[in-house]
Amino acid sequence: MKNGTNFVPGLEGVVAAETRLSHVDGLAGELIISGFPLVELAANATFEETVYLLWHGRLPIAAELTTFQHKLAAYRPVPPATLALLKSVAAESAPTMDALRIGAGTLSLGISEERDWEIGRLGDSGNLPISQSLNNPLAFAIVARFPTIVAAYWRFLQGQEPIVPRTDLSHAANYLYMLTGEEPSAARVRGLETYLNTVVDHGLNASTFAARVIIATNSDLVSAVTGAVGALKGPLHGGAPGPALDTVFEIGVPERAEPVLRAKLEAGERLMGFGHRIYKVRDPRAEVLAAAAEQMFAADGDMALYELAKEVEATAVTLLAEHKPGRNLQTNVEFYTALLLHGLGLATDLFTPTFAISRAAGWIAHCLEQQRYGRLIRPQSTYIGETGLVWQPVGVRG
Repeated sequence: MKNGTNFVPGLEGVVAAETRLSHVDGLAGELIISGFPLVELAANATFEETVYLLWHGRLPIAAELTTFQHKLAAYRPVPPATLALLKSVAAESAPTMDALRIGAGTLSLGISEERDWEIGRLGDSGNLPISQSLNNPLAFAIVARFPTIVAAYWRFLQGQEPIVPRTDLSHAANYLYMLTGEEPSAARVRGLETYLNTVVDHGLNASTFAARVIIATNSDLVSAVTGAVGALKGPLHGGAPGPALDTVFEIGVPERAEPVLRAKLEAGERLMGFGHRIYKVRDPRAEVLAAAAEQMFAADGDMALYELAKEVEATAVTLLAEHKPGRNLQTNVEFYTALLLHGLGLATDLFTPTFAISRAAGWIAHCLEQQRYGRLIRPQSTYIGETGLVWQPVGVRG
């Protein structure tokens, strides 16, 4: 029974929100984060500055940044119950994203959510800055504790005890420290910081939409973010950056790039790290991460691996244009994500959880923005099933 409405699979092209947080232009290859071109923001800001920008609509001055950093760092320790739960999960050898989803649901323990936003508070203009509605300790706890959950769980998986977070390190540096127990170099911190800035928000993607739908029910931030983690866990959204690097390792030396990649394409295989549903040109995030990887590998890494990856990228783009003319399959964010995170010493199973560590700040910004409008998200569906069926007792059903 159709009601005359238009069904759009995947809500393709349907506008479901207005946002000041990020803008994606797939044709121009442009990503804007709260007014800043990604290339400007990602390579220069600390992650704490980027979070402040998303939550407050502007960059902080020095005193504001210091206060924000200290407040965020103070929330890094997770509740003992969370650690106990993670240890039990590690005994089952569950994937790290499963552990993050499970651990995320505990982050409201010991914290009362303060809601100082008010439905209808926007008035006619709808221009109330997000900063006027941000006084929620759960927002700080979620962002601060995601790295602690991931690092603690990873160490449990290795048969090691978690490392207590430090408050004198930046968000990025502390995450690397909690994974290894060693204070990272400045080059590695800058590399991770650039990555976290690069993937912090990206329009109304699946996990962000999930978070906005949940918070629109007037639920809490932990529920919204936990739901978003579940959405990000799906390989069609969170992706699988690891295979892109596997191909680089399989090739091994630049001379093998052309024959190996050509053989894959002729066998009908997909080249991981290339092509994107939205971007029809090179993914701007790949541009930023390529530069970040070059700087990090030159200062503290294996430049031979970086040069090999560049050769593989160039060869892949050329062969894709030859084998799939008109498709314009360019490098996407996964290719240099894999290279950069591998260079930081992260195992493949940590790639998507590290993505979530960044994106949690964007999810919260969207939740705060959604709450300002105070309206339940309730789309319609079109019924296409049968009608007029007649009930029969179970004994007489054919």
